[in-house]
Amino acid sequence: MQDIDIKKHLIVPLDFPNAAEALETVKELEGVVDYLKVGKQLFTAAGPDFVRELLKMGFKVFLDLKFHDIPNTVASAGIEAARLGVDMFNIHVSGGRAMMETTADKVKSFCEENSIPKPIILGVTVLTSLSSEDLNEIGYRNSAEEQVRLFCKLAKASGLDGVVASAGEVKIVKEECGKGFITVTPGIRPLWAAADDQKRIVTPRKAIEDGSDYIVVGRPVTKAKDKKEAVRRLLED
Repeated sequence: MQDIDIKKHLIVPLDFPNAAEALETVKELEGVVDYLKVGKQLFTAAGPDFVRELLKMGFKVFLDLKFHDIPNTVASAGIEAARLGVDMFNIHVSGGRAMMETTADKVKSFCEENSIPKPIILGVTVLTSLSSEDLNEIGYRNSAEEQVRLFCKLAKASGLDGVVASAGEVKIVKEECGKGFITVTPGIRPLWAAADDQKRIVTPRKAIEDGSDYIVVGRPVTKAKDKKEAVRRLLED
């Protein structure tokens, strides 16, 4: 089997209640991880200044706030994410074509006008905590796979750079949208880790070999006593 450089693919989420706890983990991951993910909890607690601190330390940042609102509001939030300097952010595909198109267009224009790099804009398809039964319960008639197929095509048609989807659906995304359409896949668990609250999970190697561009591995790394060792163990999966 081919060697895989996990550092090029791995995103570690900083799911912590405050900046101090997050920084303890960040310092342990320096030199072994390039990409960090800042989600709703930490961003609400620590704000954009914490993101700026990570960027100054040399990390790439995925701002995982899953924007979902009227088109102009989401586009404005996207512009602020670009101004902040993040490398990637996401919006919900279920917000519709107009929301995605407006965001993609306005963020691109803002970045061109200000000569700054445009962040990767991802569409959130179906959360990995949701099963097909869960989707049916909240009103979706499709299975999780069918919904991801529909959403990824809509995201590409609306001008997004890629999607967030379960690794189990990466082949569907690549089949529908091509290899250049970026896939970020949460719900990744090595064989030695617990599934926790994820329902549609895949191992790191399987995810990457199936075409995942980035894999999100959280608790198996952040809850480990030796976090660098945990990253090393991912190589052995």
